Amino acid sequence: MTLAPVLRVGYALALAGALVWAALIILTSSQNGTLGYDYLAYDMAADRFLTGQAMYDPDAQSTGSFGLFFYPPPFAMLVVPFAVLPTDIAVWAWTIGLVVVSVAAIWLLPVSARVRWVVLLLAALSWPLVYAIKLGQVGPVLLLTFAVGWRWMDRPVALGVSAALGAVIKIQPALLIPWAVLTGRRRAALVAVVVGGALALAATVVAGPQAWLDEISLLGRVSRPVLTEHALGFGRLAYEAGASESLATLIHWANFALVLAVVALVTWRGSAVASYLAVVIASQFATPVLWDHYALVLLLPVAWLLQRGEWWAALIPLVTATVLVGITPGVAYPVFFWVTLLAVAWFGLRDGREARVGSPFFA
Repeated sequence: MTLAPVLRVGYALALAGALVWAALIILTSSQNGTLGYDYLAYDMAADRFLTGQAMYDPDAQSTGSFGLFFYPPPFAMLVVPFAVLPTDIAVWAWTIGLVVVSVAAIWLLPVSARVRWVVLLLAALSWPLVYAIKLGQVGPVLLLTFAVGWRWMDRPVALGVSAALGAVIKIQPALLIPWAVLTGRRRAALVAVVVGGALALAATVVAGPQAWLDEISLLGRVSRPVLTEHALGFGRLAYEAGASESLATLIHWANFALVLAVVALVTWRGSAVASYLAVVIASQFATPVLWDHYALVLLLPVAWLLQRGEWWAALIPLVTATVLVGITPGVAYPVFFWVTLLAVAWFGLRDGREARVGSPFFA
């Protein structure tokens, strides 16, 4: 008897177990009334968007509270098809939609079928992904836009539209627009600007220009990297460990600067794919407040590393698996963001160097 059938059976059992466990987490959330916690904020914002009311809470002072909406106005417009449904139906429709887009994102990855199956298992085990789906958080949608951009990064329309949708959903993916310019993908950058601008204009016509000012004001009040409870950035963790607020803030901004420096280096000297994935990582890592579910984007660079035969990379999502919730220390999240970013940078810079040496200029 060969080993292959045994491995297939073992994989099938592991995937079935992971999916059942993830489903139980989601069903338990539905029973205790926390399913779609974040989605309900989007739903309420979309209702206010349709009725011309203010979408942003003028009194909010911290992130994480129920019903707080701080995404760009066009995102509320995109949620409208769900918001017009009865709330209970909308929550489940949104939740199922997040499952579908998560699977679609994995299946669109430009890697071998074998690696996609491995990533699917890792995704089913991933607490950041399962938790984001349970919350109704927008992360899985961003995962899909990033996967589309990666698969068709040399097709201007696909890359531009995916970057534009990511930007109008959560601002930070707009980093892909200057990346596209710097890597010679100017048509994609133009498509992103045009599509994003059109969506922004449409939202402004309905919600009014004041909506943008309200969002900026809200973000200025709630983006407190050191003082936000349950956040997992290095600054916040240092503050919890006893560092002063000023020192913890310095640590936060130093981390921010180092992340951008690594991304700039990979964009300048590394391969196109590695620089794209570095920007994807930075879009979630170089944020004012780092949450655990942001780590779901690491599934993309993990897939790239696995495709290269770096099977140790599977440990990155496994350390934050659902079965280890309460065991994995919070510091593991920013550490593994850095491990992934540095691994992508290392191999990307090596690929870039080999491509330059092999070019006709060096022949």
